[in-house]
Amino acid sequence: MSGATTSPTVHKEFVSSESPGAKRAGAGGYPCQGIYYTPAGKKPRIAMIASHYQIDFSEHYIAEFMAERGVGFLGWNTRYRGYEELFNLDQALVDIGVGVRWLKEHAGVDQVILLGNSGGGSLMAAYQAQAVESCIRPARDMEPALGIDELIPGDAYISLAAHGGRPDVLTSWLDAAVVDENDPTLTDPELDLFNPENGPPYSEEFIERYRAAQVARNHRITAWAREELARVTAAGYFDRHFGVPRTWADPRMVDATLDPSSRPAGECYRGSTAVANRGDRGIGAGSTLRNWLHMWSLEESQCRAEMHMEKITVPAFVINPDGDTGVFPSDADALYNAIASTDKQRKDLPGDHYFVEPAGAREKVAEVMCDWIAERFPKAQW
Repeated sequence: MSGATTSPTVHKEFVSSESPGAKRAGAGGYPCQGIYYTPAGKKPRIAMIASHYQIDFSEHYIAEFMAERGVGFLGWNTRYRGYEELFNLDQALVDIGVGVRWLKEHAGVDQVILLGNSGGGSLMAAYQAQAVESCIRPARDMEPALGIDELIPGDAYISLAAHGGRPDVLTSWLDAAVVDENDPTLTDPELDLFNPENGPPYSEEFIERYRAAQVARNHRITAWAREELARVTAAGYFDRHFGVPRTWADPRMVDATLDPSSRPAGECYRGSTAVANRGDRGIGAGSTLRNWLHMWSLEESQCRAEMHMEKITVPAFVINPDGDTGVFPSDADALYNAIASTDKQRKDLPGDHYFVEPAGAREKVAEVMCDWIAERFPKAQW
């Protein structure tokens, strides 16, 4: 199903589809939805696809910039758009596969480039890994997703302002000073990032203790989730919701001398780090027992980039914004080092996480990506 609109430079086509195991909803909506951007009056032979765990990517900020330069762009949403607490990785990959197949079989695209942007970096890496060699296990107590072994591999992979994955980014942002998951006001002052007696600047000894405590907190929640899931399922329930407080507390968000870049000190994606950490919104803030184990647990989650990068052998490009307040240079380094491809590149560009600033940052990103694509896929074939 599709509908189209056209501007003087960019043609936009709404695309929606059922997916194996996910039919059209009773109210009419299709599980997979997105917008396909192409240069007006042209049918590109090369295109990108971008998707996320839950964020709507149909109107992605880079889409029109790529289309204006001759590259098709499918901003694609899986069945989990806005429903992260229900997320199952294998089913989401099947939905991404629907988009890739649509590009190949209906849009007439020869090469598909997987764009792993922000949280979508690990998601698209997992897609490519599964498409190359079956490796993704189903969610707990679930059968493998229909179509999971029928994915079409991408022809290239680009990581844009991406972090290591759901459990990795959450753990690096967890407030290590939390002593009671049910009471966010209780703090261990010796691990309090916002206690001026600790810094900034922070000592190496403090950072080492803090990072270890963040990992320990993730493991504690995992241990509790396993025990609690056993308890509620024994009582005849499938799952239950819970909250994870204080998830804006990466030391790098406070001390810009750590993992240095041009980012402003003391800020995160929600403004002041100290204020955001005591707010009611944050990554992983709302979860279920099964969702935690499947997505956020360091011990169990497959929603991680590095574990899948060894199967990425197609051309790969890692782009990192030098002013990002949530993704840092070492994150980009880790992704680049983990990619198995012999044709890989790493580049820093001016900009915040969304390349809103400085002026012209998005145009620059599009130009850099198009130049990289043209070097590997002759522009005459676009």
